[in-house]
Amino acid sequence: MFEKTSRSRVKGFLRAEGRKVVNEAGEEIVLTGWGLGNWLLPEGYMWLSRGSEFDRPRKMERVIRELAGSEYAEQFWTKFREHYVTREDIRLMAELGYNSVRIPFGWRVLMEEEPGIVWKEDGFALLDRCLDWCEEFGVYAFLDLHGAPGGQTGSNIDDCVDDFPRLYTDSDSWLKAIELWKELARRYKDRWIVGGYDLLNEPVRPGLLEDKHPHYFVQRLVDFYEEAISAIRAIDSRHLLSIEGHHWATNTAIFYKRFDENMVIHFHRYACMPGIEAYQPYLEVSERLNQPLWLGETGENSLEWFAAMYPLAVSLDIGYNLWPWKKMQCDNSPYSINKPEGWDEFLAYTTGGAHPGYKRVQQILDGFLENIKVANCDPNPLATDAAFRKPGCRLRGTDFDAFPGKGASFSGFRTEGNLYGYQAQ
Repeated sequence: MFEKTSRSRVKGFLRAEGRKVVNEAGEEIVLTGWGLGNWLLPEGYMWLSRGSEFDRPRKMERVIRELAGSEYAEQFWTKFREHYVTREDIRLMAELGYNSVRIPFGWRVLMEEEPGIVWKEDGFALLDRCLDWCEEFGVYAFLDLHGAPGGQTGSNIDDCVDDFPRLYTDSDSWLKAIELWKELARRYKDRWIVGGYDLLNEPVRPGLLEDKHPHYFVQRLVDFYEEAISAIRAIDSRHLLSIEGHHWATNTAIFYKRFDENMVIHFHRYACMPGIEAYQPYLEVSERLNQPLWLGETGENSLEWFAAMYPLAVSLDIGYNLWPWKKMQCDNSPYSINKPEGWDEFLAYTTGGAHPGYKRVQQILDGFLENIKVANCDPNPLATDAAFRKPGCRLRGTDFDAFPGKGASFSGFRTEGNLYGYQAQ
């Protein structure tokens, strides 16, 4: 089973072949990896913030500018992007045995938030450098439009302005998003280390569908996929596409047809019971459309949950990508960032606390910029042991696969109770 996840199968362009993903040699590869969350689209919770004033890039940028000054803030974000993901991060990911990485990015890293289409070459340089490292160490990279122009989700995770997904209503946002995918296709059409294009992360959050026109956003999502795919395929006929449904990428309604012959059905799973029932709706869609599955974002749970969830995915030929590679003070990511001295003073400002003073804040943030380097992070090897179900992990007896390859645990379909402290979704 684990031969299919070997990094020795990282070679050449990926493609969908029936319900499997294969490499250029025609060998099946089951994707395993982590997402580089917080790098090119920061999220406040990974900085230990729980407040709405520091939950997305545009708000985080404002707070840091207010606390540390404009000149320092500009230098801070440059250093943050240089330090947060380095060659060493990709080397360690490969060394741990993962064969792929998902690179989430916000559109403002690559485009100016101004009239017209203006590219930011320094943003593309960050992607290019990371792709070079992935090629060096044999790790497929998936380009994930995590924050589209205007916002595709309608929450902090897409860096939208007002918790409304303006991608689907504002013509300028729509045009910018299509042009962005055309530019990405133009730049990367010949790079095989790019495993695929993840067109939109978690589009159309719950709550929007209760409006007067409940099907409007889902129809606009389908329209966007059709136009973006057509634009990409006019430039790039080889790369695998990754298509997500609405409601945090859990709803399968949009998969009433094959959007492209060379694509994966991309879904997310959090806070669910880690048995076959977590995969069943997607397996049914995969069988109906004869297309492969990718659990493109998952995690943020106990390591026992990892040990149940991910080996089962591999046995079902479902690749996975966990979230995120590192964050502050955690034990369920491969690396944990140490909280800098004075960090609570910094965060207090975002919930009504006093301004600590410019010099003090700069000192605190300088400490943060050092702590985010992977060499200064604390490793959590048990996270990988659990994901791969290697010796050293903890495994609940009821989660163990009673019938190898069938996805049937000793406890069967775990739909009763709340064994992991989470409500099922």
